[in-house]
Amino acid sequence: MVKDRSKKEGFICFYVDGFKSMHVGKVLWAIILIKLFIMFFILKLFFFPNFLSSKSSNSDGKGKYVANELIQRSTKP
Repeated sequence: MVKDRSKKEGFICFYVDGFKSMHVGKVLWAIILIKLFIMFFILKLFFFPNFLSSKSSNSDGKGKYVANELIQRSTKP
């Protein structure tokens, strides 16, 4: 058990030391995180409205709407 713990600590220390010594990598990670924030939060707010809320106010109605759409779209030739 002690040997496993030292392996885990060594593994964690390896990555912590790697991130501490990074200079360009920190900037690249910051750019990646900013891009992900923009893609998932900002774009969702403006370009992807909550479509099901406009069809029904409760979850039962939303479920029925989705079920009807799936059935209708699967039976179209």
